[in-house]
Amino acid sequence: MRTASLRRTCAALAAVTSLALAATACGGTTKEDVKNEGGAAASAGKADPDAATKKGLTVGFLPKQVNNPYFTSADRGGEKAVRELGSTFKEVGPTSATDTAGQVSYVNTLTQQQVDAMAVSAQDPGALCTALKQAMKNGIKVVSYDSDTRPECRNAFVSQASAEDLGRTEVQLLAEQIGHQGEIAILSAAQTATNQNTWIDFMKDELQDPEYKNMKLVEVAYGNDDAQQSFQQTQGLLQEHPNLKGIISPTTVGIKAAAQYLSGSKYKGKVKLTGLGTPNDMRKYVKNGTVEAFELWDPAKLGELAARTAVALASGQITGKEGETFTAGAMGEYTLGKDGVINLGKPTVFNAGNIDQFDF
Repeated sequence: MRTASLRRTCAALAAVTSLALAATACGGTTKEDVKNEGGAAASAGKADPDAATKKGLTVGFLPKQVNNPYFTSADRGGEKAVRELGSTFKEVGPTSATDTAGQVSYVNTLTQQQVDAMAVSAQDPGALCTALKQAMKNGIKVVSYDSDTRPECRNAFVSQASAEDLGRTEVQLLAEQIGHQGEIAILSAAQTATNQNTWIDFMKDELQDPEYKNMKLVEVAYGNDDAQQSFQQTQGLLQEHPNLKGIISPTTVGIKAAAQYLSGSKYKGKVKLTGLGTPNDMRKYVKNGTVEAFELWDPAKLGELAARTAVALASGQITGKEGETFTAGAMGEYTLGKDGVINLGKPTVFNAGNIDQFDF
């Protein structure tokens, strides 16, 4: 299900994900380093890859939204890893994916509780920075996962995959399904979502390739990672653009809601839908012909890698500097890239031929 364009972009997989976010370089931080609010945080000394893994740590997970099935899966992966490493896991977070003030409050709570490390999926790239820098001043290691903060506001970022690869491949998947021709729309989460906006930038760039000259992006809509809003936004897109041929929804809540609407409408099988979804959410829509193919990484593995990264930081095995390596249990060895970015790996494409092989 890959076009020539995908083959070209695979080489950019290691090129990295927070292109739009990386205004300053940053490694790991110490409480002294981050006192200088105006500059990038410096490395916390030298890493000792042979240092023993500390036990008895407390690792807090702060997802964008605690009742979101995607984050439930991710954080369960994190919990499993933390427990295997002999430490304590705790999860806190807002019930709304747009409650940025709530996320700030939870960062402060984890800091007050003196956790050893926290893993955060940021609703907004800058809104958490003051609180996260305060956490680092208190000696807490900060890992962002799924959606990044600014680089100077954390020690490392565990990315789902290369943002470039994710953005471009979603366009490629849809283009194959609509014959590289027609009007398309994007159904995103919140307008401030760091990861969504980065992927969308790459989608727009991919669409500049001459092979998409007969495709036109007519609208980017926002469902705020809310099922009802995403359902209504899908309905609105189809009413506003009667010639729409396809929709890309790079959010698990959005793609499921869009599939639900399409499956019960006259547009089923006519308007193509792809994006990022979980096999368990999308299985019935693939089997009933509403969706041909979509993609995602394994969120449980993302959470596991975030947890193992947090523990490696707290143990001094890594500091967040580019080029450092560590072993994430059975997941293998990972290398930190520019700005402390760690890529989980390439996304998986799910379709009728393979979807029953997955359960998440």
